[in-house]
Amino acid sequence: MPNTFEEGDARLSEVRVRIAPSPTGYLHVGTARTALFNWLFARKNKGKFLLRIEDTDKERSKPEFEGDIIEGLKWLGLDWDEPIVYQSQRLELYRREAQRLLEMGKAYPCFCAPEELEQRRQEMLAKGIAPKYDRKCRRLKPEERERLIKEGRNYVLRFAMPLEGEVVFQDIIRSEIRFANRELDDFVLLKSDGFPTYNFACVIDDHEMGITHVIRGEDHISNTPRQLHLYTALGYKPPYFAHLPLLLGKDRSKLSKRHGAVSLNEYRKMGILPEAMFNFLALLGWYPRDQQEIKTKEQLIAEFELSEVKPSGAIFDLEKLLWMNGHYIRQKSVEELADMLVPYFAEQNWIHHQPTDEERYYLLQVTPLIQERMRTLNEAVELANFFYHEPESYDEKAKARLLKDGVADLLSELSNRLEALTEFSVEKVEVTVRQLAAERGLKAAEVIHPTRAAITGRMEGPSLCHLMSVLGKEKCVGRLRKAVKIIASNL
Repeated sequence: MPNTFEEGDARLSEVRVRIAPSPTGYLHVGTARTALFNWLFARKNKGKFLLRIEDTDKERSKPEFEGDIIEGLKWLGLDWDEPIVYQSQRLELYRREAQRLLEMGKAYPCFCAPEELEQRRQEMLAKGIAPKYDRKCRRLKPEERERLIKEGRNYVLRFAMPLEGEVVFQDIIRSEIRFANRELDDFVLLKSDGFPTYNFACVIDDHEMGITHVIRGEDHISNTPRQLHLYTALGYKPPYFAHLPLLLGKDRSKLSKRHGAVSLNEYRKMGILPEAMFNFLALLGWYPRDQQEIKTKEQLIAEFELSEVKPSGAIFDLEKLLWMNGHYIRQKSVEELADMLVPYFAEQNWIHHQPTDEERYYLLQVTPLIQERMRTLNEAVELANFFYHEPESYDEKAKARLLKDGVADLLSELSNRLEALTEFSVEKVEVTVRQLAAERGLKAAEVIHPTRAAITGRMEGPSLCHLMSVLGKEKCVGRLRKAVKIIASNL
């Protein structure tokens, strides 16, 4: 069996890794993380990263899932170095290798019906025995097999597992792993419809594609001894194996929908940036030696060490992802971020999908005022709402501020002074607000807070004078006077 791989191993002419998703569902963040680790490993070692679509499940494989997987990997910034391999186009290869195993006596036809197998499974469970195939058809005499085949009986092809000894392999992440052969079943190679099972097709494909390292989730550890036996039986050289920790929720259970979104595309729709997701996923199970969490793609490639991946479960912390995404949003130029916000604002019918010059100019004024508070792109809709709509209601804190004694008179006077301004700039608005406060013997905040409540309907947001300058005189005066009327009616 293979020895533990040392990165930079001179025995290898080229590192070749792959990601091999099944198009039976949308791209899971766990699969995306596995793909990313494979990609980092390939780029670090000047190797090749390949994509294989395992589409042999005829019932569950869907074109929309395949499209989502490919688009999601591209969005994340993962590129593959050779054309995509499709298992559905390699059926003849699997059948040929299955026939070879059959001729060598390392595989045999199994005629047991599914109902029969289920009955035996239930009997084993009732006796407290771990259920596995009892090798009934392995004991059939050659002439009996021939008779059943001639009768047209359906059958699957099973692998004849060695009955004694054990299989041992060195996992790059987990060191030595052992399995006793007696604990392994004679698993199915080809189903009755001639389609291969996962374990069989996987081995043949990895061999044919020249895969040197299989980097996958720890849920595949139990498949590895079966696959290693197949490598031996077929005369293939086995690759190195590395089993990544599974992604866990904050309660340390396996990541699932009850923890939130699990599809990469859901995070994309939420407004997570690809560079933030890339950075975040890279730190799930592996951590840079310098303890710095914000890393460019180039830095991650240079520093990534597969052997330093921790075997314990990696916590998918949404709050950390949002913090990291907020960091990347703040690094964007106003122009670039404004372009990213267009589809979100267009969906609200605030602007066109192709903004007019006027719409774009206004968007460029709004964007820097909400940029600091954004953690995701879709949060911009809530943060920017009052720039596009007069508040229909006031939150509880804003109501409390507006109902304080003297606020209606204060806002009425401020609206008159603002209306008289010939220049509605940040500086002129600020001078007006502070001068009114000084004349009334008030702190500036005692004018600023109710003004914010009246104009935005909330007590939190960007600099008041800046947002007022962007909204313009007409809107600000109108909202102040509307608030005065509402206060008069006791909200």
